[in-house]
This record gives sequence, structure tokens and C-alpha cells, in this order.
Amino acid sequence: MSGGEGLLAGLRVVEVSSFVAAPLGGMTLAQLGAKVVRVDPDGGGPDIGRWPVTASGTSLYWTGLNKGKRSVTVDFRSPEGRARVTDLVVRAGVLLTNASGRGFLDDAALRERRPDLIHLQIRGRHDGRPAVDYTVNAATGFPLVTGPPEHSGPVNHVLPAWDVACGLYAALGIAAAERRRARTGEGCFLRVALEDVALATAGNLGFLAEAQFGVARERVGNHLYGSFARDFVCGDGGRVMVVALTSRHWRDLVALTGMTAAVAALEEGLGADFGREADRYAYREALAALFGRWFGERPLGEVCAALGSTSVLWEPYRSFTELVADPGLRENPLMSVVDQPGVGEYLAPGSPLSVDGTRSPASPAPRLGEHTEEVFGAGKDTR
Repeated sequence: MSGGEGLLAGLRVVEVSSFVAAPLGGMTLAQLGAKVVRVDPDGGGPDIGRWPVTASGTSLYWTGLNKGKRSVTVDFRSPEGRARVTDLVVRAGVLLTNASGRGFLDDAALRERRPDLIHLQIRGRHDGRPAVDYTVNAATGFPLVTGPPEHSGPVNHVLPAWDVACGLYAALGIAAAERRRARTGEGCFLRVALEDVALATAGNLGFLAEAQFGVARERVGNHLYGSFARDFVCGDGGRVMVVALTSRHWRDLVALTGMTAAVAALEEGLGADFGREADRYAYREALAALFGRWFGERPLGEVCAALGSTSVLWEPYRSFTELVADPGLRENPLMSVVDQPGVGEYLAPGSPLSVDGTRSPASPAPRLGEHTEEVFGAGKDTR
């Protein structure tokens, strides 16, 4: 949502940032109705031209993470430029940043001028040392349990998961701090580190505890650890991911593939109980081999139609190109067409949150520095 209709209408945020986590946090707030002003150095920050880019060089990455914001540029090296930024922060009352080494954004100095300031700082590591998603990921164990069992080296995931999660934590932290300020009048200084977000996730999902109890997580490719789920190749080369988490899912999958007798015989021969997730996981390869024949004898369309009549969880694998060609994407209320300066018209997402059953359409990102004169010319306001 945007403007006065949003849940966070009236909240004003100054964002001094680059790359993913902080811009995503600011955009999340903007899509919920906050007025977010992104501040960049003259000429743009280090992410202004980051790939993917259009043929003309406009960064789809930058525009994608700054939808619905206002953009100003400042000479950070000049006293006048730094003063402009601090004045803007003091007027807004909320600062979101991942910019390191900017002394003029020192919390104590800002708080002397605005005691109820909400200041959230994103770091790489908890002790202030630098890190990015890709280095944090390398240190947390995930690349060594990702990929096929026969692969010996690390496999990084394409999704910058820790950046994304960190940005959402940042937005949540600011919203929570603003709620407390509205109740008590008190501001606060929050910090969140990419490393801590990754560690918290690894701990919350049991990865760290498992290792502490002496279990070395295995690399299982496209199987689901601890249950029965994997991809199957269809007769025409298409692939589908099939997930049988519950007893009902399992029964439906066995019946659909006509393997009731074969599965029962395997169960008896192994002394297993495939009503238990642990046994389905332990003998996943043998079970997958039984089901694989049924999938391999049918084209993807027939497989999808058959799975659609069951409780089994499934989806065909699609490329990004296939996804954007799907008419269903345009029908999803998350998506709307924006006319983005430097890009043209394209389909873009708004906030995934639906409020009272409605959504606001996505807003385009600003041009770099588009609102500089408007914001600083106002002198006393960031609206």
C-alpha cells in the first residue's frame, strides 16, 4: 500500500543504503504506506548499475528494490551535504542504514538533536566486521548440504536469502519501535547483522542443534530431509516436484501411481512402516524408483492433471521466462503493470500483504535524485 491508505501512513523514514537488505527493508515500509526517502551520494551508490540491467543500462535490480520511494542525492563529502542529510533525519525521526564509516550518522550525535529517534543499522557481523550475504552463507554450513549427494564442493544458492530475511527483520524492527514510540515517546537504536540473521535461522530450523547432538546433515539433492519429496522426470522431459508430507498425501501418491501392492511388498520385505515419515525418508531411493516409472510413462501435462485430483503437493519446474509468460501471473493481485522511467512498462510486485482483502498496485521506483530539489527545497518537511 502507499500514501494515506497504508498501515504505516504518517511514518517517515530516511534510508541511507545500498545493495539488498536495507533497500528491501525501506521498500517494505514504503509499500505499507510509510514515506521513505532514499539518500544516495551524487552519481548514485555502488548498486546504481548492478545487474540485471536493461539494454540501455538501467538497473532492474535498483528499480526493483526502490519502488514507491523518493530519491535524493547529496555530496556526502561536503559539510553542507552531510548537514542536509542529518537535518533530514532529524525531521523524519527514523533512520535506516547499512552505510558504514559515515560519522555524521553517529547515533549519539543524532539523538542529541532528536531524542526520540528510531535508528536501525544493518551490519555484516555482530561485532561490526564487514560481511555480505554470500560470505555469511559460506560460513553457516548451508552450501555444504546443498546440491546432489555425489557433489563434493560447496553449492551456493542463487537467492540472497540472508539479505532478504535481514531486510524484513529491519522493517519489522522499525515498525515495532515506532509502535513503542507512539506509546511511550521513546526512540531506540537497533542493530541487526546479516550473520546473526543466518545463525538465527539455522538455529530456529534445528540445523545447529542437530550438529551439537552429533548428527552430520547429509547432502540429499532434491529430496526433502526427513520426509518423502523429490522431483520426477516425465515422459516428455518435463520435471515436477512432488511432496508427500502427511499420511493422506502418501496414500494418494501410492494410489495414483498404482503402486499399492508394490509398496506393500517393499514395506514387508524391508520390515518398514511407510506410514512413518522416517521410514519413507530412509528408503526414499527405492520408493522413488517405484514411482518414477509412472511419471516417466506420461507427459508433464497428463501428470499435472492427475496430481491435481489428489491431495499431493506438487508443482512443475518452470524457468523465469516460463513464469512471466504464464497468464496466471498477471491475474495474481500481487502484480501490476508499472511504467518505470528508464525501463518502460513491465509487471512488478507490490506488497505480499493483503489488507482487509485489498491491495494497492506497485509504484515505480524514482529516478536517481528525482526528488532532491523538492525534498530539500521544502526546508522543513520530508513529505
